[in-house]
Amino acid sequence: MTDLATLLEVGGPVAALGGGAAYARARHPGVYWSTVGLPVSTVRLLSSYGSVMEACGLTVTPSRLRVLAVKATTRREVRTVPPRRGIIRPTTTGLRVRLRLAPGQEPADVAASAERLRHAWGVHAVYVTTVKPGVVELRLVGFDVLRRVRMPRKLRPDLLRVPVALREDATPFVRDYRTVPHQLTLGATLSGKSMYLRHLVDGLARQPVALVGVDCKRGVELAPFAPRLSALATDPEQAAELLPVLIKEMEDRYDLIKVRQGIAPSTPDEEITSDIWGLPEHERPVPVVLFVDEVAELFLVATKKDEERRDEMVTQLIRLAQLGRAAGIYLEVCGQRFGAELGKGATMLRAQLTGRVCHRVNDEASAKMALGDIAPEAVSAACAIAPERPGLAVAGDTSGGWSRIRTPYLSLGDAAETCREWAHLVPDLPALKPFRPDVPVRPPAETPGPVVRPRPVTD
Repeated sequence: MTDLATLLEVGGPVAALGGGAAYARARHPGVYWSTVGLPVSTVRLLSSYGSVMEACGLTVTPSRLRVLAVKATTRREVRTVPPRRGIIRPTTTGLRVRLRLAPGQEPADVAASAERLRHAWGVHAVYVTTVKPGVVELRLVGFDVLRRVRMPRKLRPDLLRVPVALREDATPFVRDYRTVPHQLTLGATLSGKSMYLRHLVDGLARQPVALVGVDCKRGVELAPFAPRLSALATDPEQAAELLPVLIKEMEDRYDLIKVRQGIAPSTPDEEITSDIWGLPEHERPVPVVLFVDEVAELFLVATKKDEERRDEMVTQLIRLAQLGRAAGIYLEVCGQRFGAELGKGATMLRAQLTGRVCHRVNDEASAKMALGDIAPEAVSAACAIAPERPGLAVAGDTSGGWSRIRTPYLSLGDAAETCREWAHLVPDLPALKPFRPDVPVRPPAETPGPVVRPRPVTD
């Protein structure tokens, strides 16, 4: 009986701690990492750093001065030395540590051993980034941050910069229109493409920009955001009328820039500009972001007349993509498939779209359309996205870099409420007023009647 009581006293708390840790690891990986994973991984890294670096081939022969010092002070064997390690900085999702590379090493050597380092230190993933010549940073991620996306709380807001997703290395993916003016977003049905677009609208609605939509699905995607939209076209006929107005707006802005460039000898250098961002703030026109959902609908034709209209719209989109950046007009083109088979001008338009985001697609050819010309190795990663993870995508740009990202869940009602809340930021653009969508008037909330029925006062 005494042995049973002792077993219950000792084994009970141990079993409770073990069960609690297993539950936290499965349901709340962030809590598990902060309480258990972080201390364990730190101890592993500190205790095995030298041996792990040697096993990965990341050690080099020490300098002659060090060899002489070791031989003069001790009789032990001179061993190879690993890269000098900096201070370990813990985060809510992993660890960060900087390494100073030894002479003869390059960042690619460390990146090639990232998978080995992951297994040696028991973390989910290891990513290598170059800080400066001779210094790299190891970003150790303790758990799968894309399984349940939680965006960082401290994100500095800025004009035309919208954090829309989380990268697999736990850093935010920010859609920066000033850096990447135009982007192509592809994805099959239920892949999360609409959620990505929803986050963009939700973030831009809070900023002083004009939002213009072309939604040929009768407006089912963009119509809920009508209170914040400056213009909306819900079919190809309306789009054919809206795009020439944007072209005229772009040309007027170029005229404004040219007036500013009527350079006099006394004009200061800082007042000479080639885009709207060099104009004084009181003269600068408001930026315009054009959302094109289901771009393939603009290319599909049934008659000869439709073909002429299609060619005009494609030409106007290409002009906006080529010249719109300097005028402050940016394109966000979305669709399920976008290739040469859509018709004349499709490939030329795609070449002007710098950013690429590819969600789950139905075939490899669609992934190649989005990423094959900028990051061929990312095509296989896009084809491996499972249907069970909507919102997961591969993001790349013309620099050749790419990464996996995933957007957090945002309900359509919350995004629409944001647009209603910031509807007062809709800029005054007279040319777009005829295309302003009708905003349905919300019925006033019914006030509940009195709980107690009043009785007349009698004498």
